[in-house]
Amino acid sequence: MQEQKINRYWKEIINTMNDGLMVVSPDGTVLMVNQGFEKITGYSREELIGRSCAMLNCDTCATARSAGKSQWCDLFEQGAATRRPCLLMRKDGSYVHTLKNAAILRDEAGLVLGAVETLTDISELDKRDEKIQHLSKLIDTAGDFQGLVGKSPRMQQVFELTQKAAQSEAPVIIYGESGTGKELVAHAIHALGQRREGPFITCNCAALNEALLESELFGHVKGAFTGAYVHRQGRFEAAHRGDIFLDEIGDIPPAIQIKLLRVLESKQFERVGDHRPIAADVRIITATHRDLESLVSEGRFREDLFFRINVIPIHLPPLRERLEDLPLLVDHFRTRLRQRSGKPISGLTREALQIFLDHPWPGNVRELQGALEYAFVVAESGLIGPSHLPPKLSSQALSPGTPPEGRALPDCDEKTALINALRQTGGNQSQAAALLGVTRVTVWHRMKKYGIDVHKLVTA
Repeated sequence: MQEQKINRYWKEIINTMNDGLMVVSPDGTVLMVNQGFEKITGYSREELIGRSCAMLNCDTCATARSAGKSQWCDLFEQGAATRRPCLLMRKDGSYVHTLKNAAILRDEAGLVLGAVETLTDISELDKRDEKIQHLSKLIDTAGDFQGLVGKSPRMQQVFELTQKAAQSEAPVIIYGESGTGKELVAHAIHALGQRREGPFITCNCAALNEALLESELFGHVKGAFTGAYVHRQGRFEAAHRGDIFLDEIGDIPPAIQIKLLRVLESKQFERVGDHRPIAADVRIITATHRDLESLVSEGRFREDLFFRINVIPIHLPPLRERLEDLPLLVDHFRTRLRQRSGKPISGLTREALQIFLDHPWPGNVRELQGALEYAFVVAESGLIGPSHLPPKLSSQALSPGTPPEGRALPDCDEKTALINALRQTGGNQSQAAALLGVTRVTVWHRMKKYGIDVHKLVTA
């Protein structure tokens, strides 16, 4: 086919492109677009032709219509643009991530006729990269149930409730101390739920001040405030048709609580600096280590927001209250650390395991993982002993028969003293621990050791 014949079919040719193509005049008027451009922007050809390309509100387009500038856009001064990231605002107000290439069109005499731009939609690549990054964070903690490890009755209850919550669209709130695995539960709900093919977006509400948190959650438009040089897509917009996980929800400021309540009630939000509402087809999962009911009674957390997010509560127990899972967790982390480091470490000595059982684990599973990572740095092979543990733990390696607090036991034997203490306190383990001068964890461990059933003991 000759070139002249090809030129007759150039419109059909460019309409086969997936990339968007646009031709503009030197003053920025749109002269032509292909079907790919219509698909990316959401505008029809009729809505674009004859209007300024500024209607697309590209965050990287540096318009140069000012005194002393002869050209409308600095593209005409630079002559070309290659693989320039561009965040376009579509007709429905949503953003689309693109890569832009542009070149100047000149006639035979070198006079500028206009410019041609092509846009490649990379939003799906962004979503894929985000999901890969999140899965990479979680891969080190893959375990029995969607990354969570445990055989204790309390953890089995958590697993069962998590599965049921995943089948619902109702808001879920996860309560638990720091390091108990709240994000893993949130990810399990997403992975098992109806929105698993959609995005899973996370935000730590305690990590940002009010202004930054509002922009992070809802996005902002260019020029909304000092320093807003480009458009920013918020987490809610990024989570469209997926799940959003708001960690440390108890720390959000009152002004953001109002905006979040509106999202829950109307399923809409507005970007900072913009008045157009945007639909939020998002399932909300929250988490906190705080007592929200106490915050409500103190006036620090909105009661209406509390009732909105507290629909399906899931309570994660601290590690000290499920010590029967500790050997499983130790073996789980040891296996992964051995694969990563290549060191032939086979387990813990009895002394090291006893230290682990007596430690209160204020940092929970995260602290346990850190302690084992430390031990793998110090130890070379064989079993991990007290000398391989972090100083805070190794200092607890006390002489046999001495409780972790360093106090002497009563004159009677350990089992009898425990039984007497439990009877005196009506089976209250915390009060029994206070009588014995040990921790509640130690009381629990000794009850397991001697097979003491509190209910039978008290009723007898």
